[in-house]
Amino acid sequence: MDEKTKAPEVIVEKTSEQADLSLFGLILEADFFVQFIMFLLLLSSVWCWTIIINKSRLLRKEKRVSKFFEEHYNSDKVDDDALLDHFSNSTQNETNAQVNIFIKGMLEFNKIYTMSPSLIGKKQFGELAQQLNLTLQITLNQEIEKLEEGMNFLASIGSVAPFIGLLGTVWGIVNAFQSIAITNNTSLAVVAPGIAEALFATALGLLAAIPAVAAYNKYSNNLEKMSNNLEYFIFEFTSKKIAELERKF
Repeated sequence: MDEKTKAPEVIVEKTSEQADLSLFGLILEADFFVQFIMFLLLLSSVWCWTIIINKSRLLRKEKRVSKFFEEHYNSDKVDDDALLDHFSNSTQNETNAQVNIFIKGMLEFNKIYTMSPSLIGKKQFGELAQQLNLTLQITLNQEIEKLEEGMNFLASIGSVAPFIGLLGTVWGIVNAFQSIAITNNTSLAVVAPGIAEALFATALGLLAAIPAVAAYNKYSNNLEKMSNNLEYFIFEFTSKKIAELERKF
């Protein structure tokens, strides 16, 4: 009688172990391929949040520095050479894309401005003005590339992660049906773990994709506005400096 009473307890323990639907239980009991997909999605999610946080800090710094720069650039009390001296000796945390464009533009302008008027004809003056604008445009492209760093990864995760999760789901469901065929048992204890791990893979895919898509859309819009502002600044700066060169030459 003692052995008969103990046998059901063993079966209950095994059944409860098989039906462990906790978070760690789903990961540990999943198929190796599904575990690999889960690990890949978790790693992608962590990397996405790292990019999101760093990008948020970067854009806040860009806005803060631009506000400070424009207040002094548009002020009659501070000339461009004083601004150049100030920002040339500033730390990286005190500069941004607009400041770097200004520094490159001022260095190129000063190089042209120190030339002797007798050595420069009208044709060469036009070429020098184009060279100033080209320097600003090259610097703009370099700064935009820095600001857009990580954006392609966010876009890729946003589009690919749900499908990777779906692959894990399909694989897990196939394993669930194989368990039914092997055990010839359709009870919830047999089917539930496989289905749960399959759906958990999809959930991880969405967990990685949703923040990535939201952040990509938000930052793309912010970067587009920033790029337009920098284009306008280049136009304003070039017009101002070419007018100064024309007065001299």
